[in-house]
Amino acid sequence: MFSSVKKLAESSISSISVVNSIPSEYVYRKNNSNEDSIILGDEEVQNTTIPTIDFSQLISSNSADRTKAIQQLGHACTHWGFFMLINHGVSVTLREELLRASQSFYDLPEEDRKQYEGGNVLDPIRCGTSFNLNVEKNLLWRDYLKCHVHPYFHAPSKPIDFSGIVETYCKKSREVIGELLKGISISLGQEENYIHEVINCESGFQICIINFYPPCPKPELAMGLPPHSDHGFLTLLLQNELEGLQVLHNCKWIPIHPLPNSLLVNTGDHMEILTNGKYKSNIHRAIVNNKGTRITIATAHGPHLDDTFGPATEMISDHNPPSYRATKYRDYINLQQSNELDKKTCLDHVRI
Repeated sequence: MFSSVKKLAESSISSISVVNSIPSEYVYRKNNSNEDSIILGDEEVQNTTIPTIDFSQLISSNSADRTKAIQQLGHACTHWGFFMLINHGVSVTLREELLRASQSFYDLPEEDRKQYEGGNVLDPIRCGTSFNLNVEKNLLWRDYLKCHVHPYFHAPSKPIDFSGIVETYCKKSREVIGELLKGISISLGQEENYIHEVINCESGFQICIINFYPPCPKPELAMGLPPHSDHGFLTLLLQNELEGLQVLHNCKWIPIHPLPNSLLVNTGDHMEILTNGKYKSNIHRAIVNNKGTRITIATAHGPHLDDTFGPATEMISDHNPPSYRATKYRDYINLQQSNELDKKTCLDHVRI
């Protein structure tokens, strides 16, 4: 078995005999009925209004603009669990530097990346292939690098400028997430710092995941990431020009065509837990292509690893009792990362 999909893809390109095939262990087998849902065609997608939040309006001093953005944010969290974010303040220069640095990491000699392979699912720096080789029935067409970046920053020392660029972006992404959480707090009928105070945002956990999906000779047979929801409150996704994200909405898979320089945001399981089910986490997946390498940088934001987390007091009542058991965040991540990705099976584990 190849140590990375990148290496496998490169061998496929150089070998005429395998250019139109993939190893049988990478042929994806569906795990659940969600995967038989309809995929919208291009014309239907054009007629589907993907929630789009203008970040500049969300932080505007103009009360009318801010109120409008907060209402749109609440609607997106209620009905989609997903939205595009524009005018977010992440510069095009930083975006391009991050994508270049990400490509440079995967271009390192294998021995430089190998020191971060394997180990515990909560190691502060970990790279690998697929999702969890120990339990998967079939492998995913994906390599990854996972770095814990807050409250303590960790990143590989090579390439030389990699760590600094990732740290700069992750700090900016926390600022963006912080403002989104303020807007979500108000949309829930609370003060703007409500979620910050409930989760102690300053000590919250942030992980940066750099996904690498090389071109696949038979993309219709493989899968980048299967249907799943994310742990944490919000996940911010930056990607290069190649598309591949699909979100499940009203039992249909919606291919996402991001606006130029936009960021993609989805609600995670702990947003659903925090709001006692008012705002649902989003199920999404990543498909692959045969045109080129797709790179995505996801930053997931949650409570402190050692915090025990359940529905917020303000979100429950005699008529709306808790729907989820309080669970230590560390244990929740361990549960998700130690099994196959399969829609909301991890969240189902803590349902009451």
